[in-house]
Amino acid sequence: MKPYRIPELAKKYIEYDMIGAHTELPDFPDSRVRLLFAFLANQRTPLLHSELYALVVSLVQLGMDTHDLIDSETSRVQEREMRSRQLKVLAGDYYSSRFYQLLSQAGQVDMIRRISGGVCEVNRLKVNLYLRMKQLKLTAEEYISQCVQLKTELFHAFTDSLDEKMVRVWTDLLQGFGRCEVVLDELHRAEQPDRFDGSWGYWHVLSSGTEDEKRKLSDQKTEPSFAQALIAKYDIRLQLADLLKQSASLVQAAVARLDSDKLVRELSGILETFTRPFVPAASAHGERR
Repeated sequence: MKPYRIPELAKKYIEYDMIGAHTELPDFPDSRVRLLFAFLANQRTPLLHSELYALVVSLVQLGMDTHDLIDSETSRVQEREMRSRQLKVLAGDYYSSRFYQLLSQAGQVDMIRRISGGVCEVNRLKVNLYLRMKQLKLTAEEYISQCVQLKTELFHAFTDSLDEKMVRVWTDLLQGFGRCEVVLDELHRAEQPDRFDGSWGYWHVLSSGTEDEKRKLSDQKTEPSFAQALIAKYDIRLQLADLLKQSASLVQAAVARLDSDKLVRELSGILETFTRPFVPAASAHGERR
């Protein structure tokens, strides 16, 4: 099996001085890309284009994630903010377009079709989620589930490329790692009260809070001080830390079903990126008193 080096390969397509100087980019989708590469490269007959497939899907995902960062605010903004917005649009388009070029050069026309179909499905799912959020018709668990689907949908384009006996555990692990990633994102988000609106904590309080709290959340943009009070009152960090532990346990159980020791070691390493650095601190920070 080749060593995993997709982030290094992607650098020449994503690192540009102008973009770095004027705007921020989303995190590289490393856990899902590592998972995909591990499965493609550890089959009975490893795919010739395993590295190429992992590279192009990382670029497409990064392009879509970059577009998601674009502020949709219609009011006048400063020149610096306008430049950042414009660069996000251009960068997202550029990253997404490179996958066509790379796959067409390799003669992988069918994979272009499959990934393009995945992009269309992700966009459809996003529209449905945004409509439900706008209508306030969403529970906290539904929010997590739909975010997981958004993160993992594109990677299902490669399911037909896997050995039949690996498909079931691949699907379970993709779902599991996606859930770990979403919950970890929400844990970080719970540290930023100004990002409370639309978060897991927001939907949790909207379902479980008092009538006055629900009214305030649905009627106006949440003030950071009010959000911070809700985060503390409902132990949002502790609840999310527990969700992360549960999700990681399910992933570990799925990993244990694999026959390949090499693959088990690789996937256990990915899982540690979710559980090792953050959970203890989050649990201590959210401890009930």
